Amino acid sequence: MPLPKAPNKPATILLPSESAPADAPRARRAPPIAKPVPQPAARERAAAHLALVETRARAGARKTRPSSGRPRMFVLDTNVLMHDPTSLFRFEEHDIFLPMMTLEELDSHKKGMSEVARNARQASRSLDALVATCHHRIEEGIVLSALGNSEATGRLFLQTQALGDALPPSLPVGKADNHILGVVRALSETRTGCDVVLVSKDINMRVKARALGLSAEDYTNDKVLEDTDLLYTGVLALPETFWDRHSKGMESWQQGGATYYRVTGPLVPELLINEFVFLEAATPFYAQVKEIRGKTAVLRVLRDYLHAKNAVWGITARNREQSFALNLLMDPDCDFVTLIGQAGTGKTLLALAAGLAQTLETRRFSEIIVTRATVPFGEDIGFLPGTEEEKMAPWMGALEDNLEVLNRGDESGGDWGRAATNDLIRTRIRIKAMSFMRGRTFINKFLVIDEAQNLTPKQMKTLITRAGPGTKAVCLGNIAQIDTPYLTEGSSGLSFVVDRFKGWPHAGHVTLQRGERSRLADHAAEVL
Repeated sequence: MPLPKAPNKPATILLPSESAPADAPRARRAPPIAKPVPQPAARERAAAHLALVETRARAGARKTRPSSGRPRMFVLDTNVLMHDPTSLFRFEEHDIFLPMMTLEELDSHKKGMSEVARNARQASRSLDALVATCHHRIEEGIVLSALGNSEATGRLFLQTQALGDALPPSLPVGKADNHILGVVRALSETRTGCDVVLVSKDINMRVKARALGLSAEDYTNDKVLEDTDLLYTGVLALPETFWDRHSKGMESWQQGGATYYRVTGPLVPELLINEFVFLEAATPFYAQVKEIRGKTAVLRVLRDYLHAKNAVWGITARNREQSFALNLLMDPDCDFVTLIGQAGTGKTLLALAAGLAQTLETRRFSEIIVTRATVPFGEDIGFLPGTEEEKMAPWMGALEDNLEVLNRGDESGGDWGRAATNDLIRTRIRIKAMSFMRGRTFINKFLVIDEAQNLTPKQMKTLITRAGPGTKAVCLGNIAQIDTPYLTEGSSGLSFVVDRFKGWPHAGHVTLQRGERSRLADHAAEVL
């Protein structure tokens, strides 16, 4: 592709990437290092350590809504603890109150192997460890930081006596939600020195609370962003005046078959490592940010995968974002790639083409492992017989469709040639269920996680940490098509990893904008 004319300054050699200085702008790079955790007493060390491992606050967690100078007491509904068992330690300096009905419901949901049951058991273990550290009257409150969670400086209060208050006759007395609402109203009248707020994931519960004149909020600590339009896209359009404002003292050189530019200017602090920048003017320019030092950035010109000579397993990019995605997928220095886009943007096809090219042609990976969340779109079809791969076959229809496209490109060998190629491809692709991922370590694998928008942040962490030496992980999904109950665009595991990995030198992200499946699919995605 045509490039801007390089200046006449002597070429320099690109040095290995060094860490940015402490005063570098863009505070959204690496999360801060957690502070040392104090050790609890000897007789409680084992139980407290278990709870501490599970409940350490995440770096960069969302803060609670600021109050108007008055202290706040949050009354937690049961669904908050079952949604996030570490929520006890997410309210910073504010106090927490747990009604007895919340503990009863937590106990009734602790049996089973579901995610809800596991969260209920983890929350119960944390409560047990906290109570073990209390050496005074429990009515005075339990210090939440007793287990080493230094961010939680408030106290935990458990209901130790009956709190009755008259509710409207239309609300049934025996219902658990109404009992919790009665506790909230009683606390609002007795605790006049603080604002009592109900925290619940149940929309109807919050609506009833507000109808009774009580304060109620949703639990938002697990949400990455309030507005998904602000989610990192991985692509930045440069202004038309970019070269006028950033060409002073510019250097250019070639290294390893790629062209590099070192530019300095006011736009550099807004860039992130591995972010794609482009300028479509008279002289188009497509590059990737490889290094940032203060107000100086190093840009590497991209390989043009729109051209047939750079086809990957017979596939060429059809638009700008697909070319960016192939640059990430084929980059040996990029260990983690996330692709977000609506249906038909080519996420799975690009990932499989890059995986086959690097597995069968360059032999960088030993095999391709494909997995996805088994969340049904409609009614569940029930028990599936067969082996692990046979059970996963109904969920892998997208894989079969894309393999058919990739195997149809070469017509020279005829039907026998296509059959032989298809058999060779299938010997290098393994379909795995997420249920059996714990404890696994993948070495020199090309790991594809499809439909990643249906995963929780905890499930996403479990999968990504399976990657061993030489493994590349690729997460694909469309956050507008989430089938998992109680999961939103802001709390999806895919949105979580996109936000957490941005700016890491060995990770990249691209949001694919244009659909390339068919004109019918494109129009349906736009108008429906």
